[in-house]
Order: sequence, then C-alpha cells, then structure tokens
Amino acid sequence: MNAIPRPDPSEYAPYYGRYIGLVPEGDVCALLRRQSVVTLGLLETLDDARASFRYAPGKWSIKQVLGHICDGERVFAHRALAIARRDPADQPSMEQDDWMAAAGFDGRSWAGLCAEYRAVRNATLALFESFDAEVALRRGKASGNPFTVRSLVHAVAGHELHHLAVLRERYGIG
Repeated sequence: MNAIPRPDPSEYAPYYGRYIGLVPEGDVCALLRRQSVVTLGLLETLDDARASFRYAPGKWSIKQVLGHICDGERVFAHRALAIARRDPADQPSMEQDDWMAAAGFDGRSWAGLCAEYRAVRNATLALFESFDAEVALRRGKASGNPFTVRSLVHAVAGHELHHLAVLRERYGIG
C-alpha cells in the first residue's frame, strides 16, 4: 500500500481540522504504528489507582480518556470502512458524553483497557493498510458532513495526538 497523503480541508468537516492539523507530514499508517508504541509506553506504567485519576471534579479519568480514544478510533475506522465500500448512507455521529455515561470504563481494569487499545489499533491498521490511493480518495458523509477515507485515517491519528497532549498537560502523564 502507498502512503495515504494528507487530506485537503475540503475533504472533512471544519471541526476535524483541529485533529488533522496535528498530524505531521508523512506516512500516516507508520505514524499510527509509532503512536501506539508511544501511547502504550506512557500508559502501561500506570496502575488502576493512578488510571482512575481525574484532574478536576467532573473531568474524565485517565481510564475514560483511553476508553474514549478506543471508541473514537472505532467510529472513525467504521466511517472510513463504510465510505471505502461506497456505502451511500450518512454515517452516524457519536455524542461523546452520552457514550461516556454508558461505557463503564472506570469499572474496568487498566490492563484490560490497555489490551483493548492494542487490539483496536491493530485492527485499524489492518484496515487502513488495505486502502490504495483510489480508495483513500473516496467520498462519503458522516454526521451530515462530507469526508474522504483519507481524512478519517488522519482523524484517527490526530484525535489520539490531541488526547495525548491533554494527558500530558492536565494529568501529568509522561
């Protein structure tokens, strides 16, 4: 598979520019592989008590942040798959606060959440690495907005970069 080039801003809803803009130039799938090593290197050193930390009342715990990264990656990958397969349907949105309220991440083991992250990333990479240049440019809709497959691939990387920065800045990780 060839490297998936950076999308043009016309290929995604403006909101996602905050994530896609964080992704450096280069092979985004290689970045996703490196990113998982960095993320797990930071997080696997924590124990359940530390992973339950919230930097302020009402804010997500570290467990919840990692669970949200997994949920977001699954949603973006599903959207990319649906568009890659030329599904004409508008792919559904994800209301993160509703999802978080139903997720139960704080009741799960930290080791289990880290293992889930690893499994999700491996599945995502297997999918994204199957996309060729033509597939990467396919267009579809999600949450009422236009997207290309490649914009969603970049959104996965940028979404995680965003949350890693929050973990470093607000939670004191790494």
